[in-house]
Amino acid sequence: MSQAFVIGLGKSGIAAAKLLQQQGWRVQICDRNTSPSLQQQLQELATENISVLLNHTPNLDNPANLPDLIVVSPGVPWDIPLLTQARNLGIKTLGEMELAWQQLQSTPWVGITGTNGKTTTTALTAAIFQSAGLQAPACGNIGYAACELALEQQTSSKSLNWVIAELSSYQIESSQTITPKIGIWTTFTPDHLERHKTLENYAQIKSKLLQASQLQILNGDDPYLHNLGVTSGVAREKNIYWTSIKGKHNLLGDPDQGCYLENGWVYAQNTRIVQAKALRMSGEHNQQNLLMAVLAAKLVGIDPEAIAQGVANFPGVPHRLEHITTWQGIDFVNDSKATNYDAAIVGLASVAAPAILIAGGEAKQGDASAWLQLITSKIGNVLAFGEYLEVKETTSKVATVLLIGKAAPEFAQKLEQVNYTSYEIVETMEQAVHRAAIIAPQQQAKVVLLSPACASFDQYPNFEARGDDFRQLCLAMNN
Repeated sequence: MSQAFVIGLGKSGIAAAKLLQQQGWRVQICDRNTSPSLQQQLQELATENISVLLNHTPNLDNPANLPDLIVVSPGVPWDIPLLTQARNLGIKTLGEMELAWQQLQSTPWVGITGTNGKTTTTALTAAIFQSAGLQAPACGNIGYAACELALEQQTSSKSLNWVIAELSSYQIESSQTITPKIGIWTTFTPDHLERHKTLENYAQIKSKLLQASQLQILNGDDPYLHNLGVTSGVAREKNIYWTSIKGKHNLLGDPDQGCYLENGWVYAQNTRIVQAKALRMSGEHNQQNLLMAVLAAKLVGIDPEAIAQGVANFPGVPHRLEHITTWQGIDFVNDSKATNYDAAIVGLASVAAPAILIAGGEAKQGDASAWLQLITSKIGNVLAFGEYLEVKETTSKVATVLLIGKAAPEFAQKLEQVNYTSYEIVETMEQAVHRAAIIAPQQQAKVVLLSPACASFDQYPNFEARGDDFRQLCLAMNN
C-alpha cells in the first residue's frame, strides 16, 4: 500500500487525508503544533485508522521510509525545507486544492482569487448559480474544503454542474494543473509578503490562476488591475472581461463583453440585469463584487431573472461586515475576515461614525498609513441653514480603539506615532466586548466593529473562530 503524508491538521488537511484513505493510501497527518483541540482530532481520526503525529515534522533522511506523496494544507509555506527536500528527492508534492482538482476536474470551475473581496464574490457567485437550479457549491477558503467536496462526490448520487472555488495565493502556489473555466481576480494590494517576499512574486502567483483560465474576469476599478490592463495591452483580448462601477464609458475593453453599473442598474454584456440596491451589503467594494459575480453568471448563460433572484436572496457573508446585534441602539459588527490593513480600511469606511474599533491579532507585513489615517480622521456633520450649508461639528471616525492579541503593543505604538491616544490594550476578545459595552454608550458610538487588520493565529485557529467568539460574546449581552 502506498504511503502519503499530509502536512497540517486543519479542515483541509483532514479532508485530504480522508480522501486519500478512501483511494487506498496509507495516510499519516503531521502537524508541528499541539493543543487540546488537536488532541481531540487525533483521537477521532484514530478511530478511522488515520495516523496523526502532533508536534512533529517528518524526516526524509531515511530512504527506507519515504512517502510516495506529500499533500500540503493551505497554511503551510510551499518553500519550507521539508517540501524543498521532498521535491529534490522526486517525491510527488501538491496542495490540498490540487488533490481535489484531480478528482473534480471533469466539472467546470469558477476560480476566484484576489487580495480582498474573494470570499464575498465566491459566496455570491455560488448563490446566483444555485438560484438558477445548478449544483454549484462553494469550496476552498469558504464552505467546504475542496477535498471535502471531492470526498462527498464519490458517494453522492447528484452530479455537480459547477465548482465555485475561492483560491488564496497559498493554494494557487501549490497547484500546478488547476485550469478553471472562468477565473476571477477581485483586487490586488500588498499582503502575505512575509510568505511571498516581494509584491512581484505575489502578483505572479495570482496571475498564474487567471492565465490558466479559459475566460478571465478582472475588476477594472482596482488600481493595480486597471493599470495592468492599460499597460499590458490585454484589455481588449477576447477572453478577458472587465467590470466597473463607474459606468460604461469607464470600462476597459469592449462594453459588449464587460459588466458595469449605470443609473443604479447592473448591466452585463449590455443587458440590464438587476438593481445594485438589491444586494443587501453596503459599500462600493461590494458593488464591485456584485458585478464580477453577475458577469460570471451571464457568461455561463444563466437567465437574468434567475441572476436577479439570486442577488436579492443573498444574505451576505459571515465574518465580513456581518451585523450581529443591536444593543442599546449600538450596532455590533463582525468583520473578522479583515485580516490585513486594506480589508480593515474597507470595513471601517463602511460603518457609521463614531465607532469603537476592536483590532489586533497576529500582525502581517504591510503599510498601515492609510488605515491609521482613517482611524484618526474627522467626519463633518453638515447642517442646512436656509440657502447655506454649514459644518457645525466634526465627529471622530473612531472614538476608541480596543487592542487585542499579539499585535496590541505594536499597534499602540503606531497609534502613538500619529498622535492618537484614545486606545486601550485589552488583550482578549472577551475583555474587548465587555469594555466596548461600557464605553460605547458613554462615547455615543453608533457601532462596535471587530475589524482586526491581523491574522488570528495568535489566539484562534482561524478568522472564523475569532468571529464566532465575537458573535457569541455579543449575543450574550442580550441574555
